[in-house]
Amino acid sequence: MIDKKAFDKGLKLLKKMTGERLEEVRRSFQEADPDFDQYVVGFVAGDIWARGGLDLKTRSLCTIAAVTALGRPSALNLNIHMALENGATEEEIVEVMFQMGVYAGFPACWEGLQAAKRVFAERKGRKGRGKRGAP
Repeated sequence: MIDKKAFDKGLKLLKKMTGERLEEVRRSFQEADPDFDQYVVGFVAGDIWARGGLDLKTRSLCTIAAVTALGRPSALNLNIHMALENGATEEEIVEVMFQMGVYAGFPACWEGLQAAKRVFAERKGRKGRGKRGAP
């Protein structure tokens, strides 16, 4: 059972890092398994991401490096979005991918770069629609 205080802290932090995508992200966790959502929100976000010692941008870049190296595309997509919300630049994210090319291999770098470009384009498209007043 996840501690309610940790869950509430994690939910607040996850909202900050995912913004308007919070419900979509949580729905994907819940579709995997309702308990998975509880652990991600309460333990991962509420206990680990909320720790002191590293800022959210640094945690995001570390996480991008790890999920790139491990070849986890769903986690990579989510964490690229969160890194941008946490203050990372597109250039910093691309540099993380190149760094992983050395340690995790060029296929991991290539997959990571492709994922990053998709996220960057998606976000630019969303901002463009908002500027014209479309949903």
